Amino acid sequence: MQAVLTPSPSLRILHRGLEDYQQSFDAMRAFTDARTADTPNEFWIVEHPPVYTLGLGADVGHVLNPNGIPVVQTDRGGEVTYHGPGQVVIYLMMDLRRSHPKARLYAREFVHKIEQAVIDTLARWQIHGERKEGAPGIYLSDGSHKGAKIAALGLKVRGNGCTYHGVSLNVDMDLAPFSWINPCGYAGMETIDMKTLGVTAALADVQQALAQRLHELLSVPADLT
Repeated sequence: MQAVLTPSPSLRILHRGLEDYQQSFDAMRAFTDARTADTPNEFWIVEHPPVYTLGLGADVGHVLNPNGIPVVQTDRGGEVTYHGPGQVVIYLMMDLRRSHPKARLYAREFVHKIEQAVIDTLARWQIHGERKEGAPGIYLSDGSHKGAKIAALGLKVRGNGCTYHGVSLNVDMDLAPFSWINPCGYAGMETIDMKTLGVTAALADVQQALAQRLHELLSVPADLT
């Protein structure tokens, strides 16, 4: 673990560095099992070695050829996705009841704010992103790669309103492993990163920008937005 930041009394941001996916997954569940009403929310900033992860309802048939990359079953929503070096991954260890007394009703707005944080972060580097109805994540809204996916989103929201898993944004990656799956269950979907779009950005800068925007949006109570 590289650093711990505390932007507010109710939130800690942990830079966990390069970490095996299974280690992060186990730690997320352990943290959520142990948290109390007084446990601060946390953002975990992580980079993973190559790994495919499957959501609860994922069809393993969407892993066309893993080419030796581990495939891990998780308890998040969504289909199959890929994590690897050069990708910003931020896990959101939050208690939604602090933002809204009816946490399950707030979950949709929670997802919307996460997506908005990605859109706003991309805009800092003059990349235009947009949502797609029924397909969580962020996609390019213009240019020669219009429709390509640049960020993925997958969450677990427990019955008590506590969340884990989170969001990933492609910065400077080997994109080949995305072609060995049907990303998020969609055959032939193009997946892109910032570098391919001509943007040279340090991973640490994008990590910081996205974490800051997530903090700004998710720390505002739902009834004040």
